[in-house]
Amino acid sequence: MAASPHNDQVPTAAIGLGANLPSKAGAPVQTLAAAIERLSAYGRLTARSAFYRTAPVGYTDQPAFVNAAVMLETELAPLPLLDALLGIERSFGRDRAAGPPKGPRTLDLDLLLYNSVVLDDPALTLPHPAMQERRFVLAPLREVAGEWRHPILGRTIAELFEALQPEEDSVAKISE
Repeated sequence: MAASPHNDQVPTAAIGLGANLPSKAGAPVQTLAAAIERLSAYGRLTARSAFYRTAPVGYTDQPAFVNAAVMLETELAPLPLLDALLGIERSFGRDRAAGPPKGPRTLDLDLLLYNSVVLDDPALTLPHPAMQERRFVLAPLREVAGEWRHPILGRTIAELFEALQPEEDSVAKISE
């Protein structure tokens, strides 16, 4: 299902999801499905991408990830929404202080975009500062918000994805 990138009445957030370790919900696919269900408590889910198997980036000595993206219409402002996302992560066993940076995790929820807000706060940078460099973020996001323009770069999510160099087997759709 696709979503319009902006709704004049209720702000829309683009959220990236990822996992590569089992959680109390089960394997990473089940964890993402359960986390998406939990997100609906914070607004109206208007779109969900397929699940993608993605190669780890940075710290590569770990299992492949499962990634997805959702669009959430929410009354929460960006910082309270971030707090909600971090609470969901913790409820699935994520401890951001443990383990190596970019290492294995039970659940990762990233606030990628929030309408066309540009924010540079110690707790949150919007748009997500590295999203345009990450196939594992842009592939699922393109599915649900391909025409959404990056508020700083001025290019659509689809254009940002197409500008990246393809990496063989780095991102593969595994479910609808």
